[in-house]
Amino acid sequence: MAYISVRVSAFFLLLVLSGQLQQSLGYGVGINYGQIANNLPSPTKVVSLLQSLSINKDLQSMTDPNKAMAWLKEHVQPHLPQTKITSITVGNEILNEGNTELMQILLPAMQTVHEALVALGLNDQINVTTAHSLTIMGNSFPPSSGSFKQDYASYILPILSFHAQIKTPFLINAYPYFAYKANPSQVPLEYVLFEPNQGMTDPNTNLNYDNMLYAQIDAVYSAIKALGHTDIDVRISETGWPSKGGSDEVGATPENAGLYNGNLLKRIAKKEGTPMKPSEPVDIYVFALFNENLKTGPDSERNYGLFYPDGTPVYSIGQQEYLPQFSISSASLKKVTSGLVFLSLTLAFLI
Repeated sequence: MAYISVRVSAFFLLLVLSGQLQQSLGYGVGINYGQIANNLPSPTKVVSLLQSLSINKDLQSMTDPNKAMAWLKEHVQPHLPQTKITSITVGNEILNEGNTELMQILLPAMQTVHEALVALGLNDQINVTTAHSLTIMGNSFPPSSGSFKQDYASYILPILSFHAQIKTPFLINAYPYFAYKANPSQVPLEYVLFEPNQGMTDPNTNLNYDNMLYAQIDAVYSAIKALGHTDIDVRISETGWPSKGGSDEVGATPENAGLYNGNLLKRIAKKEGTPMKPSEPVDIYVFALFNENLKTGPDSERNYGLFYPDGTPVYSIGQQEYLPQFSISSASLKKVTSGLVFLSLTLAFLI
């Protein structure tokens, strides 16, 4: 199923809701707010912006300039400038669905939405992008040899040209957990959890990687470079670790989830880059805000949340000051956070 989503910087959004924000926006980390569940707090209790977001169009509709314009006027423009909406993500992992029609219209849909933003004079403040699964990679190690699968090259190359033209990031959903689950005897747990370890050295560059996520990011940079681009930023639109899984899902525990997300936040707080891009702090969205009980697939799919639906933490990450503190039982959300440094919400809806 295709998605279209709006990414919101909660720095401004929270300023509108509570009138207070104790710390300035400083770290490139956010949280994905998934909604595939029937027991979550209502969107209005999470943030009032969601009251009017009701996307019932499909990806095909976004190739129609009139429909794209109408969607922006209804769902985005009314919230400006009081809310800083920073990007619109058209489609989620479309290339992996195997639907040739959707794959062919993905770029035209992105272009049409961008053109509508230009017409509204909003293109300087809102960018247009799409999110890809890491499975579009044909090779990801060593990072310097990263490449996309040949079958996707004809779709990815024009998308990269579009990103370069309008200066928007290339988004990847990356989960080191999957690599560990698939081969726990060969993939060191410390390496995927950002725990102290010897790391792995890229034989081509001699760069040392002490965690898998940063190696995956650099592999995507290499794949993009192989297609002729060095002018596009890579950002992680989803990453996380499940707190619970089935009997065959090794490593899905609250302890490991706490270590992964807690250590990730510590790394982001250092504003460090990857070994290949040391001067460019990584920009990451953690998946997800809540557990989603209606998601299909293995048990882990329903257990990526940092919070239960009632607002209590699923586990401790040792960095609780970075997370929002909810008042779910109140009639309206008066205070989303007291010590939040940076939280971005990806508001995704099935279309």
